[in-house]
Amino acid sequence: MIGNFKVIDSHCHVYPEKIAAAAVGATDKFYDTTSAFDGSTSALLSQCEKEGVDHAVIQSVATTPHQVSSINRFIAKTVEEANGKFTGLGTLHPDGDIAADVKEIIALGLHGVKLHPDIQRFKIDDYRCLKIYELCEKEGLPILMHTGDNRYDYSNPNRLLPILDIYTDLVVIGAHLGGWSIWEEAGEVYPKYKNFYVDTSSTLSFCGVEVMKNTIEKYGADKVMFATDYPMGAQKTELEALLSMGFSDEDYKKIFSENAKKVFKIKTNI
Repeated sequence: MIGNFKVIDSHCHVYPEKIAAAAVGATDKFYDTTSAFDGSTSALLSQCEKEGVDHAVIQSVATTPHQVSSINRFIAKTVEEANGKFTGLGTLHPDGDIAADVKEIIALGLHGVKLHPDIQRFKIDDYRCLKIYELCEKEGLPILMHTGDNRYDYSNPNRLLPILDIYTDLVVIGAHLGGWSIWEEAGEVYPKYKNFYVDTSSTLSFCGVEVMKNTIEKYGADKVMFATDYPMGAQKTELEALLSMGFSDEDYKKIFSENAKKVFKIKTNI
């Protein structure tokens, strides 16, 4: 808890210990960054305890179809071992057995799906992905999706807008305030969609406090979730920046925990 606010970090990547260093290194190379932590579950739990974060939503991304099931089982096992501190999301790959993988995600008790079009190398509106959206909409599985990159054309608004128009009951969370490196463009087109939420991960260190605050105001507190993109960001830094923006207590409650609880159906007593 931070002051009077319960806090959920709604976007955290965790990895098995034997591959954590390689996975974090690959992501840092992709974004030319230096992550703050090592990607282990123990470091995430330690950070949450130190900074007063009550709960975290964890996930990982499959870069090949054969990784999907092993990643989903790892996330489910990690949730089970975390004594109520984590909620897990599964992953899918457009070249996998999507129906079988969705069935396993549900059986494992995972609360949604994480996709990263830029790293997984598919365009959001690729025909191979339509089965993902169809089944996630049908099963009520929200999709936390990396959105935006001015270097590529996989996850920008021109790719996502048609999907939001077709799958109107599919809940999509646009990571990085809807558009990493294209925050202002994303903020002009997404706020009208009732099924589209955003998280604050990997935003502050790239665009600064002013752009971050202005973008949050465009979406409104009902659509924004606190997130750090662990292991990339530090919870303390991100929380302090948000608290400096002067939102109302009611808005902070939504941003820090209530929206995540609703979207990801988090039922733990936090």
